[in-house]
Amino acid sequence: MITYEQLLIDADNNNIITKEKNLPISKGRIKGNRIAIKEGLTETEKKCVMAEELGHYYTGYGNILDQSLVSNRKQELHGRIYAYNKLVGLMGIVDAYKNHCASISESAEFLGVTEEFLHDALTHYKNKYGKCVTIDNYAIFFEPCIAVLELI
Repeated sequence: MITYEQLLIDADNNNIITKEKNLPISKGRIKGNRIAIKEGLTETEKKCVMAEELGHYYTGYGNILDQSLVSNRKQELHGRIYAYNKLVGLMGIVDAYKNHCASISESAEFLGVTEEFLHDALTHYKNKYGKCVTIDNYAIFFEPCIAVLELI
């Protein structure tokens, strides 16, 4: 599991300056090589926000605050997808299953993400892969509910 500290180290290694600030509207912002994370968030929330902001840094460009533009909404989505893959991923879902997580809340705790973040990641994977996807020796079902089946 990736920690918030590891994400901060990753940022530092790429000359990205990260500070916790009093942000009135959002939980995180990025401008150039500077990331601001809202003060007062839990460690888990900061980790989810930081992963998304790093996703914007690695996959985006320019100011995407105006979400009425399709190109900006696409860049926003790319940043989120980066975060989903970095913190959850398909193998993270399998690992949660292998560690006997029986609910979204248990899986989120195991993965070190918020329930909202995990729910959004699962929705993204369902939209991308459909009802089911196979990885290694496992089938992950997204409908009618999340389930993992080991293939033999």
